[in-house]
Amino acid sequence: MPVNPILLATLLSLLSADNGAAKQPTKEPAKPAAVKASPRAAVDPASADGDFAFQGEYAGQFRVGRGGYLACGLQVVALGGGKFEGAVLRGGLPGAGWDGSQRIRVAGELAAGESRLTLEGEGVKARVEPSLAELDGLDGWNQLVLDKVQRGSPTLGLVPPANAVRLFDGSDTGELANLKIAPDGLMEVGAMTKRKFSDFRMHLEFRTPYMPAARGQGRGNSGVYIQQRYEVQILDSFGLAGEFNECGSLYRQTPPDVNMCLPPLVWQTYDIVFTAARFDPETKAKTAPARITVFHNGVAVHDDRAIAAKTGAGQPEGPTPNPILFQNHSDPVRFRNVWFVERGEGEPTPTLAELIAASSPAVDESAMSESCGCRLCGRLGWRWRRWCR
Repeated sequence: MPVNPILLATLLSLLSADNGAAKQPTKEPAKPAAVKASPRAAVDPASADGDFAFQGEYAGQFRVGRGGYLACGLQVVALGGGKFEGAVLRGGLPGAGWDGSQRIRVAGELAAGESRLTLEGEGVKARVEPSLAELDGLDGWNQLVLDKVQRGSPTLGLVPPANAVRLFDGSDTGELANLKIAPDGLMEVGAMTKRKFSDFRMHLEFRTPYMPAARGQGRGNSGVYIQQRYEVQILDSFGLAGEFNECGSLYRQTPPDVNMCLPPLVWQTYDIVFTAARFDPETKAKTAPARITVFHNGVAVHDDRAIAAKTGAGQPEGPTPNPILFQNHSDPVRFRNVWFVERGEGEPTPTLAELIAASSPAVDESAMSESCGCRLCGRLGWRWRRWCR
């Protein structure tokens, strides 16, 4: 029986001892950088406030009427001081069933000493606890119980193939200028590649901080500046619509096709396939635009998309290769498992399954376990153990 590469990579990430981090060869570690603690940003759950337990994703699927089904998702966003906003999504969560229709906006405040949060809006009410939510009023149905889920990217912990160049693997590989490593062994913002890039594919994992009181561009901001010209935005945009300056966007140029941003403090992935712009060697005129495919947490948010021009504050376009910058926007975004593979002239853009298959070692399918038996896995038919976690 052939192995499904996406499920195979998901299994590998679940079995990893460090929430999916790829195991790399032991190397001499770089000297950890001193980290300035931010009073408004938590970089781990232990330092987060009490509202953090309610923030996150909830999902469920239900039998309704005669032989009908109703699936829905709920994203709950902490805004600081016990205030919350959320979105109810018909069909499920983004990238996992949501039909792309109306986002039903709900909001509420957690009263002091209360253990249940109530969110209301547009005729819908959600009563939220840290492990589940109960929904009333969606398409006339009440008491719909949604389980809290923590999704993981199918490329989390993707192992670099033999022809990859490791930019950051938990140690100083010598490939990055201005590298700063936090005391927990993660890469901080501000590093830039010493190499200059033309056509390549890249894997990186990032984690935005928990900053409930911050808003907009001040909430977990960084970015991957390809050739120092084109920025793929990193931002805590969890629960938002997915605008042209939010996570996954080509900054201030093109929004992502779907907002795949996961909650802060959850590891996320970008798998980027880039083809540089082409220029006439004599006239220096651009003959073909740069093109990019971005898989955000395993979903194509840009699919072989032409980049019209430089983005934001990027450097002017030109025929010369340039480095990649991991933007410092003063927020404690963290990175790990960063590597790239050079691509040849005219090499086709791989699918997600091809990326995973090219990077993952073979796994004995008999080692895969059946459903963990929880209520959510039973409803959604997810086969593999702890996928719901």
